[in-house]
This record gives sequence, C-alpha cells and structure tokens, in this order.
Amino acid sequence: MTETTTTVGTGDTVTLHYKGTLDDGTEFDSSYERGEPIQVITGAGQLIEGFDNALTGMAAGETKTFTLSPAEAYGERDDAATTTLSREVFPEELELTEGMTLPLAGPNGQPFLATVTEVTDSDIVADLNHPMAGKNLTFQVEVLTVDGNEASSS
Repeated sequence: MTETTTTVGTGDTVTLHYKGTLDDGTEFDSSYERGEPIQVITGAGQLIEGFDNALTGMAAGETKTFTLSPAEAYGERDDAATTTLSREVFPEELELTEGMTLPLAGPNGQPFLATVTEVTDSDIVADLNHPMAGKNLTFQVEVLTVDGNEASSS
C-alpha cells in the first residue's frame, strides 16, 4: 500500500498562492495578482527561511496567515551596508535616480538588489540592504498541492 504525502515536509514540491503585506497593510508581492501560483521545493533554499518553516505541516487546500520578523526574513537593516560606485560602470544612457532599485552582483556573482541613495556627476551611492530588510512581513498562503519527496527520474 502506497501512502502519499499530504502535509508539507522538507524536500516536498509545493504549489501555492501567496500574498505578502507590510505592517501598514501595503501589499508588496502577490502570486494572485500575477494570476499564477508558484512551485517550490521546501528546504532547498528557494524561500526565505521563515516562509519555508511556516509551510511545514500544511496540507493541500489549507490556508494560513503568518508574520515573519526581520530575523526570519531578510534580516535587520545595516546602516553601514553601502557602497560608492563610479558612474562610469553604468551605461551612459541609464538614468540613475535616488530611490531606484539596481540589480548588482556580489563577489561570488550572486545577484542582489541595491537601492540608489545618492547620485552625483561622478559617483552613485547604493544601499546594499535588501529592500525588505528590517521589516516584518505578513504572508497569507494557500497550499494547492503537495508532492512528497520520493525518488524521481529527473
């Protein structure tokens, strides 16, 4: 007799819808708005840790709302996490403005987002904190399907 996994565990493939809001109710992301659920493998580093942990034990068809502290999400803000980049490293036609988000790459090539905080004729100052750092994040999650972690032929 084969028993299929009905609750989320590490290594499961989960299809879900979610909506993320800030403390003031502002929505920052929603798979519902995109009209397409996401599919993730739990415990594989595809989700922020607190979100991944909150999925554990949920069943297909279940809805849950939870709030993550900065420590469970993108960490606390580090006011010293800034860098100054030469304006020359950006294409001349790129209009850089304060508050815009820039995709950058870390020393190991890992992409991350930075926020421009100052623009001069010669330099750009960028905040290297994740835009959601230091914020509580509330998620409403609806698990659509749970596929257990069984040997696959992929």
